[in-house]
Amino acid sequence: MNVAVPLAAPSPKDYASDQEVRWCPGCGDYAILKAVERTLAEVRAVPEKTVFVSGIGCAARFPYYLATYGFHGIHGRAPAIATGIKLANPDLDVWVVCGDGDGLSIGGNHLLHALRRNVDLQILLFNNEIYGLTKGQYSPTSRRGTRSPSTPMGSLESPVSAAAFALGSGARFVARSVDTLQQHLPAVLKRAYANRGASFVEIFQNCIVYNDGVFGAFTERSVAADAQIHVEHGAPLIFGRERDKGLRLKPGALELEVVPLGEGGMTEADVLVHDEANRALAAMLAALEPPTHPVALGVLYCDPAPSYDRQVAERVADAVTRAAEGGAQGDLNALLRGGHTWRVED
Repeated sequence: MNVAVPLAAPSPKDYASDQEVRWCPGCGDYAILKAVERTLAEVRAVPEKTVFVSGIGCAARFPYYLATYGFHGIHGRAPAIATGIKLANPDLDVWVVCGDGDGLSIGGNHLLHALRRNVDLQILLFNNEIYGLTKGQYSPTSRRGTRSPSTPMGSLESPVSAAAFALGSGARFVARSVDTLQQHLPAVLKRAYANRGASFVEIFQNCIVYNDGVFGAFTERSVAADAQIHVEHGAPLIFGRERDKGLRLKPGALELEVVPLGEGGMTEADVLVHDEANRALAAMLAALEPPTHPVALGVLYCDPAPSYDRQVAERVADAVTRAAEGGAQGDLNALLRGGHTWRVED
């Protein structure tokens, strides 16, 4: 019998496969792959008990590059495939990798149901606001006015907010990070891994070929400190290169506003404290955009609940116990003919 055991002292390279990594030079996916390998090492993931499931797109090549089990699915269906894997074997650690087009367009319904059911999956959505693999068409997250081969005069559509979508779907864990934040991203991934339920992580990822610099307004080093706020549970919502800005509820309105600390008597006591279990606050943080507000990164929302897969396993076990106590022999033929049936006669 094969027994899966944790690696004694794993390193990131222990989780790298022997396949040549093939993305465009400079693609943000390289950085995300390194962050995932580092995360797997830090949580001492057992390769034989770890599965990566993907759909279609640049991000979907992920399973090839990791020395774990993998399933390269079809467009948008990764959450559904991953749900089946987790229900069949709840002891597996199942990760889902998808892009903004793969996850929020054709796969939007599957993603919604995986989140609302709270299936114990780590769902990573790489958001570059474009279709990369199919050569630069606009995607569900592309901003209004985006010029692309499919919208040469500019997109007329309002974009989907991935984090707002996850919150609206009933997700119990919603977080964000950036491909280049190599300290922040693994920390967020570890939090997602520790959550027993559906963990949704939006990763802002640069497509150097078709949408280069689309997130530059908050990811460039020269502006990041003033254009990002890294939220932590129980910590005041303060940001800025000099830590001189904060977020508070705008008086008379249900929205967040930026206030300068040290001016007009404004102090840290006037700033909101982040509460991961506050869904309304998470929704307001997800809605923040430059140039008027910083982009919120970190765990926006975490309010654990029983996972769907574990509840299904418990329900099956209970049904088996009840059947045994009642003397049932598990007659499939009787089951198929039980309940409401009809006979069609001449």
